[in-house]
Amino acid sequence: MIEIKTFVLGDIYTNTYLIKDVNTGALAVVDPACESDTLVESINEWGGDLRYILLTHGHFDHIGGVAYLKKHFDCDVCLSADEVDFVNTPSLNGSAWHNLHIEKIDNPKTLIDNDEFTLGDTKVRFITTPGHTSGSGCYIIEDCIFSGDTLFCQSIGRTDFPTSSSSDMIKSLKKLALLDGDFTVLPGHDVPTTLSVERTYNPYMR
Repeated sequence: MIEIKTFVLGDIYTNTYLIKDVNTGALAVVDPACESDTLVESINEWGGDLRYILLTHGHFDHIGGVAYLKKHFDCDVCLSADEVDFVNTPSLNGSAWHNLHIEKIDNPKTLIDNDEFTLGDTKVRFITTPGHTSGSGCYIIEDCIFSGDTLFCQSIGRTDFPTSSSSDMIKSLKKLALLDGDFTVLPGHDVPTTLSVERTYNPYMR
């Protein structure tokens, strides 16, 4: 069983998620957008056992707080094996566009499609969903999909960035639509939704 706290952080209002495995107190953060003392305080309030930073993709507004968390907690950074170069290249991750300095992510835990690992007693499944970037992915934890900038409420992520692909995005949306059952979709921006709602009403998933 997990508990989730949502933080809307940074200039682009990125959803950053703090996840707790209730049985063990193990924690993970999805897409830390920027340096946030509020997030650090919440991690400590929940016991401070941060195991993972889970990155859905490498844009600056999803990785800006990684180094700050690493200074406070001994944790692994997880991302797609196809996104490692992207996340460490300012001209790709967008930090160069905004004159931001983002420290490189050294020795991340790289993931491939359908990799599984555990957060305490909770299974985490990673699936690749290229389109927004070539190394974008989603994390499936219990009945939740942390979809990054792949799937939004009745919309999708942009496909006009470096390494983006509209054809890959369509394939990734079909992959999500074909998942068994229903899920709460927790996107990188805007409001939560459900997979059943998106299958029915999202024009890009029909």
